[in-house]
Formats: sequence, structure tokens, C-alpha cells
Amino acid sequence: MTLAAPARTEPVLEAHELYRFFHSGDDETFALRGVSMEVRPGEVVAVVGPSGSGKSTLLACLAGLDEPDGGFVRVAGQRLTRRAEPARAALRARWIGLLLQSGNLLDHLSVSQNIAAAQALARGAAATSVETLLSGVGLAERAHARPATLSGGEAARAGLAVALANDPPLLLADEPTGEVDHANESILLDLLRARADAGNAVVVVTHSDRAANVADRIIHLKDGRIDHG
Repeated sequence: MTLAAPARTEPVLEAHELYRFFHSGDDETFALRGVSMEVRPGEVVAVVGPSGSGKSTLLACLAGLDEPDGGFVRVAGQRLTRRAEPARAALRARWIGLLLQSGNLLDHLSVSQNIAAAQALARGAAATSVETLLSGVGLAERAHARPATLSGGEAARAGLAVALANDPPLLLADEPTGEVDHANESILLDLLRARADAGNAVVVVTHSDRAANVADRIIHLKDGRIDHG
């Protein structure tokens, strides 16, 4: 599959009328009810809302980790939904940087090896060097450290380096500052803002007012819908 780079004036991310529901016995719960959004190069968009509003489900659908029951997602002009998992994985590896609150580091690999592993998934991508990535997040001296030896702030920054391993046009971050102190929160938010200022699209799912404040736009979710009130 040939993956063409997105035009700089076109949306990097398009989500149209996303629906997602779950069954539990005879009960049916709607997690998403017709959510649509676009994110263009240079934008930071924050997705906020109470627990159970659909934020995590939305992020999973945007990343191609979950399939919506209705609607579609395009990333970099490529349709992500209704494709076989190998095709979604290839798109995700090349065009999406994913920063999860639970961490995206493999425990048995060093920080630099984690980055190299992410780059190996996107064959043919013009990847940034491991050294440059680690220097950019302030971890040049921790290249050979294992995840278990990192502080919370270091682990979050190492996870960001992994998410940026293939210079993706879209970065999706799930509560990126949820488990770090005030100083590291500021560092991470500055890094995310700088990523957008360099021309990338950034979506942050967050409960943090400080994280929302760095966004160009805020999308409020309530009961699986965008709350325009």
C-alpha cells in the first residue's frame, strides 16, 4: 500500500458522524453519538468532558484501535475505518503518533530500543534519529535506561519520543500529563505546543485545565455527543 503525504492545507484528521455502542446483556450503551471533527496542520485540539462522556472511545476510534459502528475516520487523506487490521496498523505506524496515559514503552527494552522498535514498524518512513528525539525531550542521558528506572516525568517524555519516532503528521495524546508533577506537565505541554507550531496536528484528551489552555480549540463531550452549549 502506497501512503502519500497529506496536503498541508487539508485536514490531517477527519472524523464524520462517529457512533459506537456496546452491549451488556439486554442493555445497549451508546459511547459515541454522531461525533464529527476535523484537525488541521498546526492545530492543538483538546477533547474534554466528564468521565463516561466518550473521550477514550473517541480516541480509540481516531487511532484505529477500535472500529466505530457508524461513520468514518480519515488520517492524512487515507480512510482508517472499515479496513483490515494490518492496513490500519500500517497507517497508524506511519501517520499517527499515539501517547497513552498507561505508557507506550516496552519494559524489556531500553528507551532508545523502544524508539527503534517504533521506527521499524513504519518501513520506509523518513524517521528522525533516536538521538535527536531523545535530545528533544530532554532524555539524551537516559537512552539506555529501562522504563522501570524512569521517573514518572521521564517515562511520559520517553513515551512522547516513541510517539514521535516516525515524524507523524498527527499526534493523539490520552491524558499526557495525568501522572506527572507540575514541572513535567509544563515541559510536556510545551513540547506538544511546539509540535503543532512546527505544522503538525495534535489532539489531547484531558481533564487538565492547563492542558486545555494550550489548545487552539476545545471540544466538549457529554453523553457521547459534542456539547455546543
